[in-house]
Amino acid sequence: MTISALEVPAQRVKLANSYRRLGDVGLNELASGNVSCRTSDGMLISASGAVASSIQAEDLVEMTLEGAVKGGGKPSSEWQMHAAIYKAYTETNAVVHTHSDYCVAVACQLQALPGFHYLVGIFGGRDVPCTPYFTFGTAKLAEAACAALAHRSACLLGSHGMIGRAEDLESAVELAHRLEITARQYVLTRQLGVPNLLTDAQWDEFFVQAENYTYGDPGTS
Repeated sequence: MTISALEVPAQRVKLANSYRRLGDVGLNELASGNVSCRTSDGMLISASGAVASSIQAEDLVEMTLEGAVKGGGKPSSEWQMHAAIYKAYTETNAVVHTHSDYCVAVACQLQALPGFHYLVGIFGGRDVPCTPYFTFGTAKLAEAACAALAHRSACLLGSHGMIGRAEDLESAVELAHRLEITARQYVLTRQLGVPNLLTDAQWDEFFVQAENYTYGDPGTS
């Protein structure tokens, strides 16, 4: 569902609240990470240097998906990544990028989050992929994130963090929080040894069951 121009002021409030929520649950600290939502002709995105403790609705930047800023402000350096995701996935209306601790820890190993726990499946598949490392704010990073999000609602960004996409802001924030919890649990179980991974048959059964209980997005499973 595309947001109309008349709804942009309300979306500014929701977006600022979502950014503060990411700070409240410890997913972003200082000026790390960013959040955006789709509008009728582009997106709203948190400004460069935004901090959860002080962000206000008027601090957000409205822009087209080609990079033209409307009304002033300096968008997050990762605006290209957000814009590319909206272009590639028309069902996506909100994007969250964090530097949360455990997602960063796994991403810095340049490895996917494997299918050690059935809730890995709520992100759309049998693992959560990880991109190679690319410099922040670049088209190469945007392209890699888009590719990794095919059939997934979230991915890790190599030596960087995570990014997730959803139908609305509330779902996107919850998605980022769930991925951080799952990454933390993976790091903990690795301290005990190599974890058991679910088999193909077990994953097939999970996705059948998940459709009955609306786990994740059936369109990406």
